[in-house]
Amino acid sequence: MKLNKNTIFAWASFIIFIVATAIVLLGVLKYKDHAIGFSVVGIGFFAISWVFNALKGRI
Repeated sequence: MKLNKNTIFAWASFIIFIVATAIVLLGVLKYKDHAIGFSVVGIGFFAISWVFNALKGRI
């Protein structure tokens, strides 16, 4: 498996997306008293994942 910069950005974007989903789900399902904080952090991770995905092929 050849890891060029586009592949690395794709994997990083996917991993950050999974982490963001886990953070949001933890806030909603387990820590309901801190759900807003977890959701805000999860949305931030989604934004970073989107930016990494947008950078594929541009750098």
